[in-house]
Amino acid sequence: MIAATDAFVSRGGLKLRHALNAFGSDALGMDMTGLVCADFGCSTGGFTDCLLKAGAARVFAIDTAYGELAWTLRKDLRVTVMERTNALHAEMPAALVRDDVVGVDLVVADAGWTTQKRLAPAMLRWMRSDGAGRCITLIKPHYEAHARDPKRMPKGCVLEIADARRFASLACEDLEEAGLRVLAIATSPITGGKDASNGNTEFLGLLERV
Repeated sequence: MIAATDAFVSRGGLKLRHALNAFGSDALGMDMTGLVCADFGCSTGGFTDCLLKAGAARVFAIDTAYGELAWTLRKDLRVTVMERTNALHAEMPAALVRDDVVGVDLVVADAGWTTQKRLAPAMLRWMRSDGAGRCITLIKPHYEAHARDPKRMPKGCVLEIADARRFASLACEDLEEAGLRVLAIATSPITGGKDASNGNTEFLGLLERV
């Protein structure tokens, strides 16, 4: 269990910490100690920070932006910074390409305005090739809703809880069809967006290869 008093460089760390606690049983194998991870859409680095505090050995922090990753993480020798890089098309570093196993132990993903259907191939590409890798992805129902019906669901819309759950379920179906089994789902402890009083409900999914 990760202590509730831990502070992170951004609120994203609170979301991932909640997921690690929720998925932390031995049955789900979510011990972070010594894991090599990739953080898709790292931004300021909340997820990366959380992974390191949970015991990860190395994190590849990937984002299309430049200069957003917190300095404390940028100077951390356990972090490989991959800026100006789109996770959907990112090539794995040579260090992750080995004869026996290719890929990372855990992918975490919080990609802006990118549906789970679009993320799935990249997550699969980076996950361990022997089937032992896992992924924790932040499912944003309002992204999924906009992709399916942009006229009725414009960017920035706030969904009712029932609609949020429905679109999250559809996203899980997309992941299954893409080759990723959804092992567990946790509701994020904080809503999306900067306005905590009027943000969208989000979910975190724990995935493995089918």
